[in-house]
Amino acid sequence: MKSILEAEMSDGHLIHVVKYIPEQNPIGHVHLLHGMSEHIDRYEEFALFLVNKGYMVSGHDHRGHGRTVVKNGKQGYFAEANGFERVTEDVREVLLKIREDLVEVPLILFGHSMGSFVARRYMQKYSDSLSKVIVCGTTYNPGVMGDVGSVIGKMAATFKTPKTESKILNNLSFGGFNNKIEDAQTPFDWLNTDRVEVKKYIDDPMCGCIPTNQFFIDLFYGLKVIHQNKEMARIRKDLPVLLISGAEDPVGKSGKDIFKVAKGLSNAGMKNITVQLVENARHEILLEKNKLDTFNVIEKWMMNND
Repeated sequence: MKSILEAEMSDGHLIHVVKYIPEQNPIGHVHLLHGMSEHIDRYEEFALFLVNKGYMVSGHDHRGHGRTVVKNGKQGYFAEANGFERVTEDVREVLLKIREDLVEVPLILFGHSMGSFVARRYMQKYSDSLSKVIVCGTTYNPGVMGDVGSVIGKMAATFKTPKTESKILNNLSFGGFNNKIEDAQTPFDWLNTDRVEVKKYIDDPMCGCIPTNQFFIDLFYGLKVIHQNKEMARIRKDLPVLLISGAEDPVGKSGKDIFKVAKGLSNAGMKNITVQLVENARHEILLEKNKLDTFNVIEKWMMNND
């Protein structure tokens, strides 16, 4: 059974939430965090797969995304300040509201792409509340390039406005992702080998927006903080983490980045880290041609890592 909720955050912002409940008592609760310039409804097939396995599944549209924008806010914009931390706190507040009757049910956090950055920040701050974490389609610290992007965003926000779309940072961040793809037919072929799914993304009015200057400032802050050693050291050492990406995903440099992330977590003392590359898949592994195999890999890992 699917239900749609509206959750009010501590600052009054309204968040669009979806929840899928199995017929029997749930064996676990999976909360989904979607990526940048998309929305939670794109995860419904994966959610229903998990529901059929006995899990309750929930998710929400981040600030500046999907139906949360319809309720309040601007597309591609988190907040006036500290947007990345605010989006991370939204996860906590949403979960507190929807888990009132699920205190004893294990919580599994799944984050894709931008959602993976939020999930990684969440486990730095609240790992004691989590049973497992699945980090999907993530990337490594951009370092100097992230600092440069942040400076560009701050300058643009000053000379224009924080809510102005940042075409320059959008191009710098994503413009090269199609470079290694032969016969690319759209700017978004890097998302998926399935051109039907790429077209769905392009045709979806809630996908593919150009984020604002302030969004990129917040994003580069988030990428920096989640890679800081002192922040990674806060994570519970026995927390099981699955790092999974497409073997042809340019966001993670075709798999190289998730091994760097895994090494960073291992260096922080974490003991239960699994790395999985999905062959013949690009960025959106949950929508790829071989998605059912990926669903099964994820569910098997969830069952075997208690």
